[in-house]
Amino acid sequence: MNKTASRLLPAILIGVFITSETYAATEWNVSLWGKRRAFTENVEKLAELVEAKTKGEFKLNISYGGLSKSRENLDGISIGAFEMAQFCSFYHTAKNPSITVTELPFSRTLSLTRVAEIYTEVFKHPIVKKDLARWNATLLMPTPLPQYNIVSKGDAIQGLGGFKGLRVRGPGGIMGVLGKLGAVKTGVPFSEVRQSMDSGVIDAASFAPHAHLATKSYKVGKWYTTNLNLGSANCPVVVNTDALNSLKPAHREALLGSVDEALAFYVKNYEENTTGKYQKAVVDEGLTKVTFTQAQTTELNKLSESVRAEWIKKYAGKFDSQALFDFTTELFEK
Repeated sequence: MNKTASRLLPAILIGVFITSETYAATEWNVSLWGKRRAFTENVEKLAELVEAKTKGEFKLNISYGGLSKSRENLDGISIGAFEMAQFCSFYHTAKNPSITVTELPFSRTLSLTRVAEIYTEVFKHPIVKKDLARWNATLLMPTPLPQYNIVSKGDAIQGLGGFKGLRVRGPGGIMGVLGKLGAVKTGVPFSEVRQSMDSGVIDAASFAPHAHLATKSYKVGKWYTTNLNLGSANCPVVVNTDALNSLKPAHREALLGSVDEALAFYVKNYEENTTGKYQKAVVDEGLTKVTFTQAQTTELNKLSESVRAEWIKKYAGKFDSQALFDFTTELFEK
């Protein structure tokens, strides 16, 4: 080896070492939005567990809106702008069509634990993994949510015909059904829901309890539904695949091995603290309760069947939508 090469070799080795250590960073940036709430407790608990298990060697730095807009989190993951993020599939269905299958109205009331199990199995499906791989993303864990219900302004509806012309902010599956009843899907940012209801941009918001609490929709609402039962949103936590693959084994084990515990904590916290608070809030504010009759529920379920069929047809050319739908249906029916 000549002298020049011998002088360069240590520098090259140092450079490789630094690059490797930088790539396998033990601090990950996590992009969320809004404020810390029941919806984000799975991520908060995961960060706590990972740091404890690695004795501080691996940290998840959580940011609420400081890294990206909520509807751009998947894009940020794809380019490695941050290593972990949460997003809702209905924010951009074209970017993640496969996981919207879970947002279809399956007309089932399930425990949050079961919802988490269903979503986890769907995330493992080859069609779904391939779909998210386009964004260099690996689905890490679900954010299980209860069935969505509506809080709305104005006079309480007297029947399903009352949805005609109602401007509603809500996810695809629910709005697919309500749209057939004449409701108008109206998109506004999560942080602007209460303001939009107050100013008349939207008439109603369809949310799980935590989001009604976070947006305080009930402060401007006049009525709420109790048993809409048309599904909820799928808002998974994803990681940049390259970042995940670059983790040293102990850190990867700490991350993946903490998912179940983080989800269990999330479910317990949601069921014990959030649902009850929401019920108390709508009662204290004097909102009128709207509960659909069996006949109305039957009509909603019939409309749900057509929405599910439309989803299969819409995505048949992109992937085997029938196979993914059948797989998901079986999970919901178990």
